[in-house]
Amino acid sequence: MSVLPDSLAGWIATAVLLFWFVGAYNRLVRLRAAVLQAYATLDAALRKQLDFVQASITATAPKEAPPDSLSSSVAPLQAATTQLASVLGATRLRPLDPGAMAALATALQVLINAWQRQHPDAAVTVFDADGTLSRPAPLLSAGIGAEVALPSAVEPMAWPEPSASAEIARSQFNVAVGQYNAAIVQFPALLVAWLVRLRPAAPLL
Repeated sequence: MSVLPDSLAGWIATAVLLFWFVGAYNRLVRLRAAVLQAYATLDAALRKQLDFVQASITATAPKEAPPDSLSSSVAPLQAATTQLASVLGATRLRPLDPGAMAALATALQVLINAWQRQHPDAAVTVFDADGTLSRPAPLLSAGIGAEVALPSAVEPMAWPEPSASAEIARSQFNVAVGQYNAAIVQFPALLVAWLVRLRPAAPLL
């Protein structure tokens, strides 16, 4: 039985290693792209919620009222809307950054809480991650929007606009983040992630 020369064996080993590296890298890049695509959908859904809230603020203000009257009546909600729009713009530039996602989660909770305070008598509905109608949302005293430690235990949000699209988009984004994060810590793919500096992303809780 003949033995391959050392040089030939080395070339074969190098080719196999390169083939594996390229395959692992392409898989990680696809998963990363899936997170970015899911975030683009989530971003559109959040901007739609912002438009809904801003339209309600505009409709609430009397047409001939001075500007200060609007500020005094819905100042917290208007401030929360402005803050979320600003944070959303920043997160759009780096959706894989955990710090940016944490800031977005905080701004979103502030908006939802401000909306609930502004409309305490409005009918509140929430949707499950698959888009089906869930249970009525709890009152503010029960902790609407309280942070949940585990992504698998994320509670549905009581979105200002009663639409399932935002909750579906949030769920799809969180799933994409979970798949990407799981892939970059698996051995030996974690070596590829380390070499090309792929970092874990954060879900929107």
